[in-house]
Amino acid sequence: MSPELVELMTLDRVGLTERWQQTFGRPAPFKMHQELLRQTLGWHLQARTQGGLSHADRRRLMKGMTTAPLAIGSRLVRVWQGETHQVTVLESGFLYQGKTWRSLSAIARAITGTSWSGPLFFGIKAG
Repeated sequence: MSPELVELMTLDRVGLTERWQQTFGRPAPFKMHQELLRQTLGWHLQARTQGGLSHADRRRLMKGMTTAPLAIGSRLVRVWQGETHQVTVLESGFLYQGKTWRSLSAIARAITGTSWSGPLFFGIKAG
């Protein structure tokens, strides 16, 4: 067992929160249980000493967090400022107001006038 890990196992809550600040550059979550602080710091130590995830593995994990593809013909409905907007999922894009769009984000931008994540705007991806 590494000396850092041995030391981590002996720290009390104050020591763990100080180590958290040193490690992550911000205060530890106020209500996080002491053992979870210790486990998270231990995981970070292990990742640092063993190299952590490869770029490809991180990308695969992030890709796995995306939403499932929408079924062709699905309808997305969003009420924005009192107006109802309907989008139909096509094989190669989305149908909105008689026009084919390449992305939901472009449609969300057209509706709101600001930059939005289309999946987030239409409620198919958690924020």
